[in-house]
Amino acid sequence: MNLESPKTTVAKSAQELFNSLSDVKNFEQLMPDNIAKFEVTGEDSFIFGLKGMPEIKLKVKEKIAPSKIILGAASDKLPFTLVANIESISENSSEIQFNFDGEFNAMMAMMVKGPISKLIETLSANAAKL
Repeated sequence: MNLESPKTTVAKSAQELFNSLSDVKNFEQLMPDNIAKFEVTGEDSFIFGLKGMPEIKLKVKEKIAPSKIILGAASDKLPFTLVANIESISENSSEIQFNFDGEFNAMMAMMVKGPISKLIETLSANAAKL
């Protein structure tokens, strides 16, 4: 299952946005209002939970400055990646888009598609708050 958020323009350079997202603590500012839990569990990992959904632990898998940060599930039970793609527009602005890629069975994909689509749209929209 592959989902993409809309692209959002952010009033920061690509490097500044990359630096902000490289600090996992800043992902709390991107989360939707219905977040039930957000906890940094290490230098490159955090757990978050949305109301009505199981908690998810994400870990930074790879950083490609200043254009990409790849987060992955810390558990192999539900393998997926969340990629923040950052594109420079000008010296003081950039564009961000989140891509979600997960391997789920058809039933699970049906259940999680809506909430995950909404989550990555919110992450993208809230990037301007960083």
